Amino acid sequence: MTKVIKGGMVCTADRTWKADVLIEGEKIVDLDSAPQVVADEVIDASGLHLMPGVIDDQVHFREPGLTHK
Repeated sequence: MTKVIKGGMVCTADRTWKADVLIEGEKIVDLDSAPQVVADEVIDASGLHLMPGVIDDQVHFREPGLTHK
């Protein structure tokens, strides 16, 4: 499955810029891909910041304990 996240501000260690993010399966394969790329799903990220590789540690590191959340 191919997804494109369009119009977000991509934040990396070096800079922040407006770009589209192309995802195939579970991997980011391109930043600012060509506009004619065909995707199964398009997500509008206008006004949002995208931080590739960043996870929300408030929900992923609850073991051992607090798994009820």
